[in-house]
Amino acid sequence: MDSPQSLFAKGDEDLQVMKAGAMLKKVKSKSWKKQRHFRLQEDGQTIWYKSRWAGTGHSTFSVADVEVVREGHQSEVLLSVAEEFPADLCFTLVFRGRRGNLDLVAETPSEAQAWIRGVRKLIQNAESMDDKERVDQWIWDWFQKADKNKDGRMNFKEVRTLLKMMNVDMNEEYALHLFTLADKSKSGCLENEEFVQFYKILTERQDMRQVFHDYSQDGQTLTLAELKDFLRQEQQEGERSREHAQELIDRYEPSETAKKQGAMSIDGFQMYLVSPEGAILDPQRLTLNQDMSRPLSHYFICSSHNTYLMEDQLRGQSSQEAYIQALKRGCRCVEVDCWDGPNGEPVVYHGHTFTSKILFRDVVTTLGEYAFKASEFPVILSLENHCSVEQQKVMAQLLDTILGDMLLREPLDGLVPQELPSPHDLKGKILLKAKKIGGLEESETLTDEATDEVSDEAEPESPSAENLSAEALCLHDKKSKFSRELSDLVVYCKSVHFHSFEYSRLHSKCYEMSSFSESKARKLAKDTGTEFVHHNSRQLSRVYPSGMRTDSSNYNPQELWNVGCQIVALNVQTAGLEMDLNDGLFSQNGCCGYVLKPDFMRNDDSFDPERPQDRDGYTSFQLSIQVISGQQLPKVNQKEGSIVDPLVRVEIYGVSQDQAKQETSYIYNNGFNPLWNETLNFIIHVPELALVRFVVEDYDKTSRNDFMGQFTVPFTCIQPGYRHIHLLSKDGMAIPLSTLFVNVKISEVTTEV
Repeated sequence: MDSPQSLFAKGDEDLQVMKAGAMLKKVKSKSWKKQRHFRLQEDGQTIWYKSRWAGTGHSTFSVADVEVVREGHQSEVLLSVAEEFPADLCFTLVFRGRRGNLDLVAETPSEAQAWIRGVRKLIQNAESMDDKERVDQWIWDWFQKADKNKDGRMNFKEVRTLLKMMNVDMNEEYALHLFTLADKSKSGCLENEEFVQFYKILTERQDMRQVFHDYSQDGQTLTLAELKDFLRQEQQEGERSREHAQELIDRYEPSETAKKQGAMSIDGFQMYLVSPEGAILDPQRLTLNQDMSRPLSHYFICSSHNTYLMEDQLRGQSSQEAYIQALKRGCRCVEVDCWDGPNGEPVVYHGHTFTSKILFRDVVTTLGEYAFKASEFPVILSLENHCSVEQQKVMAQLLDTILGDMLLREPLDGLVPQELPSPHDLKGKILLKAKKIGGLEESETLTDEATDEVSDEAEPESPSAENLSAEALCLHDKKSKFSRELSDLVVYCKSVHFHSFEYSRLHSKCYEMSSFSESKARKLAKDTGTEFVHHNSRQLSRVYPSGMRTDSSNYNPQELWNVGCQIVALNVQTAGLEMDLNDGLFSQNGCCGYVLKPDFMRNDDSFDPERPQDRDGYTSFQLSIQVISGQQLPKVNQKEGSIVDPLVRVEIYGVSQDQAKQETSYIYNNGFNPLWNETLNFIIHVPELALVRFVVEDYDKTSRNDFMGQFTVPFTCIQPGYRHIHLLSKDGMAIPLSTLFVNVKISEVTTEV
């Protein structure tokens, strides 16, 4: 039995070289370079490696987890050893998610090229697989794992072991019944096609078959009219049902006979429901579909805090790779902490800590290369400046020469703006956020240096700011020096200290923006939410995590989005609920890093997130979610014989009245095809701000439940009806074939007068 990948690998010279194996140097730093034996496994998708001294110990990774192969000295690590190892021996495997790079050095240039070309081919082949090939690969993987004696056949004992590996504790009598059904040759073992048949019996979806039978009169096919009825009544598609029904038959029906009859079989129906069109997240919302011509202040902006860090902010590694990962995730605001470095070169690190240092020059070079690969819309470079005037001049020169035309140096039309320009107007531009000498109106008349001691994240208390005049406040702030060269590069993102909403209303310019600690921002949101919303309709606000979060944990961004804060900066290197919400919000609109705020947060309406029912046009909705079943849920405990007891929790994040959680009961010893059929109900008061998070956990009565998978979707992007939820890992990576099957109903809540 061959997998699609292994068949592909058979006829390729480079992949045969990889299968034969090679001694490659694994490099972690200038001082850590170790030989490892690397080899492509027979499945054509797993790379195995071990130390010659490791005995039986070894490591593996899937080619599917590799995003790209970089050739030569294209990583910090390989650049650091460039004098020792020529570029034609070096390559870097860059992994998806938060996993670090693998830097390798081959013994000869031809060996390096064979591995570079080979891995690239495997990545391309994996990405081009259709759904059937992915399932075939999945089946093959399970066959290989369970075939303990590697004879290409599986006896009943091996099948019993396989079932436990697949997360299902099946009654032995029933398991033997399925085994016998598949054992057509009556040999007592399953071979190739027999195992495929066993897998198909095992994965037969009675839950979907029941839905199919509810609309199919003959139980064999859905006619065009029956499919149209299903789309109209269950999927709530309205007038487009008939046209869409024909499209679905053309796209998903595997039987040519059924196609000619204008009908859909159970196989076609199942393929439709597990496809992106049958997913809970509306695929049309995944594309760039929002108005990008509004002022910058009218958007939520995907933002990163301490972007240079790969780990925690006390001892973590600072790295250009952290910027690459953040930008690839769609971050449009990244942070740079700059300090005086040796030889007149500014360095980037978390000041007064043990984090490693990288050159400002290298950060800017990385920004120039990767800023617009994931999105064409503007990047804000948030500068935390601790440098002397001399090194600030160096920073300005580096920004100017390295970024070239990408760097915005002056207002777009040469005029002082009355409102901020739009993401569309600023396509392909990098904006500097920092202190500025004077404003856009008066910059030509000021001296070459100005002083201001307020660092964005210092937040000193202002002495009775509400009662001070603009002139007095200006004098109060002038204490430490900034260079004219760096100041002149600040256009639409001038950092200013926040004094009060009243002061901002009377004196602030649209291009002035303030940074708030999470505690200050949360207090303002709670005490003066409406004013905060109004402030954020005209000016940008940045929120950053507390300095007490030495482990680089995150705060909940939702309550800051509720008051319209655009730049809610998170430690994107730290997985968890907060990053799930961030990824969920920014999964829409083409993952471009900008999401248009609701209209009631962009205009002069008085929106109070604590009293949403007071706004004009207020309507609440009932969200009803029937959690039907789960499919091939991941194992969390790898001990042999360990099987999960899964439950599903649905969590609503939004304004305080919408915050809610409900969960199903747990299913004992079945992570393969658990069946719940439980309905959870919620009332949503502000749908435009609500996020719905589905979490699957392994129930444990004696300790905390183990996380298994999650998916977070904006309420406004939910497709109603029978839908599959494709689960993501803690790192936000897709878990192959791991889904929940749900039925979603959304209706307006009507109140009788």
